[in-house]
Amino acid sequence: MTQRASVKDVALLAGVSVGTVSNVLNRPESVTEKTRTKVEQAMAELNFHRNASARQLRAGVSRTVGVIVMDVSNPFYTELARGIEDRLAADDHTLILSSSDDDPRREQRFLRLFAEQGVRGVLVTPMASTAERLGDLRRLGIPSVLMDSTDPAHASVGVDHVSGGRQAVAHLLDRGHRRILFLAGTTELQQTRHRLRGAVEAVTAAGLEPGEVLKVVNLAVLTSNDAQQALVEALDSGGPAPTAVFAMNDVVALGVMRELRRRGLSIPHDMAVVGYDDLYFAAELMTPLSSVRQPMRQLGWAAADLLLTGQAHPLFEPELIVRASSDGNL
Repeated sequence: MTQRASVKDVALLAGVSVGTVSNVLNRPESVTEKTRTKVEQAMAELNFHRNASARQLRAGVSRTVGVIVMDVSNPFYTELARGIEDRLAADDHTLILSSSDDDPRREQRFLRLFAEQGVRGVLVTPMASTAERLGDLRRLGIPSVLMDSTDPAHASVGVDHVSGGRQAVAHLLDRGHRRILFLAGTTELQQTRHRLRGAVEAVTAAGLEPGEVLKVVNLAVLTSNDAQQALVEALDSGGPAPTAVFAMNDVVALGVMRELRRRGLSIPHDMAVVGYDDLYFAAELMTPLSSVRQPMRQLGWAAADLLLTGQAHPLFEPELIVRASSDGNL
């Protein structure tokens, strides 16, 4: 393997001192243009790249941020990560991205690795028990920010999911639906609790009884296959079938729509569907999916900005995007 070129190698080839090469790298304005050009040519010829790890060790400040999301394969978290990356890049920082899979032990393992690597900070989409696991990082002087969360006891950036749940269910009620199935996440998820609260508020505001209108099924895993199976059980239970589904996210909505088509049911005439997140594919489906849009990139950008600058950001407001899956007139 070819040995990596060093600052000394560059200095020797350019015929300058090591200090001059260091100035070109860190304070180029202090070096004459002629000398700077000579050093840069030597760097190019040797394919020289500065050793960022060594530089960080000398400076005592890492330029790496650890990021833990629930599931990086979910497009929501991919968009969130892109927003983080955009903000970090503006300050010459980079990220290490990992998935917790909603597993406390897996999350703890990544937090320990980040602590060992001395990262600048950690961004995490939390589980119910995440905050208590961040204590070790705090004691090491490593700051952390919770994403898609409204925890008043911890630095966080979030979305008003109560409003999101209210908008989705109010829309379905407005379209005449009185039996709504909410395919939710686990009750440990703050997003589940807040969206359900908004759904109940919408039903109550319409003068209806939530227990009669809403049926809640909590999915242990938010996948399209689990959602499809949950809908199978709901439709085959023998009771009155729902006329609409409010899905915890767009991936769950995909499973619902797949089962409806398998049964030859029409969307939205036999059953309306509303998702959450408004992922890139929502508008491109055979029956475009109504969905509560979250500002995913902005959320990631704001979380990274809070970590780097300490600048708090207001709660983001979601927006219901109505398409054909819940409105037959579209």
